[in-house]
Amino acid sequence: MTPDIAPAVRASWQVPTFEPPLWLGRQHPYCIVIPVINEGERIKSLLARMAALKIDGVADIIIVDGGSTDGSLDRESLQQQGVRGLLVKTGPGKLSAQLRCAYAFALDQGYEGIVTIDGNDKDDPEAIPRFIEAIQQGVDFVQASRFIAGGAAENTPKSRDFAIRFIHAPMLSLFSGFKWTDTTQGFRAYSRKMLLDPKIAPFRDVFSTYELLAYLSYRAPQLGYRCVELPTIRRYPKGEVPTKISSFKGNLAVLQVLLRACRGAYNQNGDSK
Repeated sequence: MTPDIAPAVRASWQVPTFEPPLWLGRQHPYCIVIPVINEGERIKSLLARMAALKIDGVADIIIVDGGSTDGSLDRESLQQQGVRGLLVKTGPGKLSAQLRCAYAFALDQGYEGIVTIDGNDKDDPEAIPRFIEAIQQGVDFVQASRFIAGGAAENTPKSRDFAIRFIHAPMLSLFSGFKWTDTTQGFRAYSRKMLLDPKIAPFRDVFSTYELLAYLSYRAPQLGYRCVELPTIRRYPKGEVPTKISSFKGNLAVLQVLLRACRGAYNQNGDSK
């Protein structure tokens, strides 16, 4: 337990059960959380790219697994690639539940900021040091964007490109008061201060699938936190869409989450301020 988290507050957090089969201890003030489930060669490729960039020299790498069965998370291989922690969620829920496990663990360990990058190897990890630098300079929320100057979007499915540019990002911009351009991807960074704010309250069971991403994009600007977008490269492989979101049902669920977030449905205790 760290001094800035009161025992009573920590006891109130709703965090799915998880196990830490690998934990080598905190080495840096910042960590990188990588959520995965059956990412196969994609997570291996991402870790190899991060190792080539020596990312483990600036932040601790922590993988949070939602229950992979593909053998892609061999502990010895992970350590060879600079991974310091592997958390395995055993409780219910999907992406947001995984993130709650990892964020609670990271805050308990005293990390000052958290970078999250998807484990499907679509994002270029070379941007990670810039995310950390922004947090060090007082930014509370860094969002990756392929759509601003310096960013690049390669092979993005047309339907997804349209939904992000003309539905998802505009709605969150309108209701949050901050001009977002790329709100569906999980390549982000958060400050410790923001995640510990009781008005943010990310450790609630209502965040199970994709709710936490939309909620934080909506809520953080409303509460006056410093938010920025930084340019990144996001590549989809040709002929393949590596995502856990199914074409119709999954996209409908994302839209429902967006509408609920924009009307304040996920605010703590119905707080609208």
